[in-house]
Formats: sequence, C-alpha cells, structure tokens
Amino acid sequence: MTTKRQAEITKALRRLAPMIPFNEAEDVKKLSNQRHLRSLPVPVAVWLSLVAHIRHIHTDYDELMDDGYDRDAARHFVLDDINEVLTGWQATRLLDGSET
Repeated sequence: MTTKRQAEITKALRRLAPMIPFNEAEDVKKLSNQRHLRSLPVPVAVWLSLVAHIRHIHTDYDELMDDGYDRDAARHFVLDDINEVLTGWQATRLLDGSET
C-alpha cells in the first residue's frame, strides 16, 4: 500500500527529473522517505535526495572525501558532474554554487 507521502514523493520526482531511470528513481524515492527527511516538505526532501544520490553514485565525491578534501571542496569539484546528470534527466532545476 502506498502512503500519501510516497505518492507525493513519486509525483515530485517525476516533475523534478522526468527522465530519471526507473531503478534510480526507486533509490531516490527510498532516500526521500528516510526518517530524517520526513519533517521536510516533500519537494525539498526529493531535491536533497536526488542531489545526494547523484553525488554518491555518479561523481567522484566519495573518492575526493577519501583523499582528504573537506565536504565543501569535494562538493565544489563535483558540481558540474551533478548538473550534467540532472540535465540528462531533463531536471527542472540545477545546482548552483551557493547550495551545499
């Protein structure tokens, strides 16, 4: 059974990144429904989950962190890679340098 929040997450993700592959959409939806994100509005939880998913799966972020870069520096270096994935998924929003 799908909860109201799960249905809202699905709709928000479909609006935000309409061309996201199914398997990755499922991962993002699971992230969006995690306990620590439940207090946030659905669009915010979906956006944060989408960016985190891309950062960890499609970029060198984790390797940069392992190499000793701090979080902000590592995020700076993968910003273009994240936006490239978002663009490929026809996202309606991209990251800018001010978001952390």
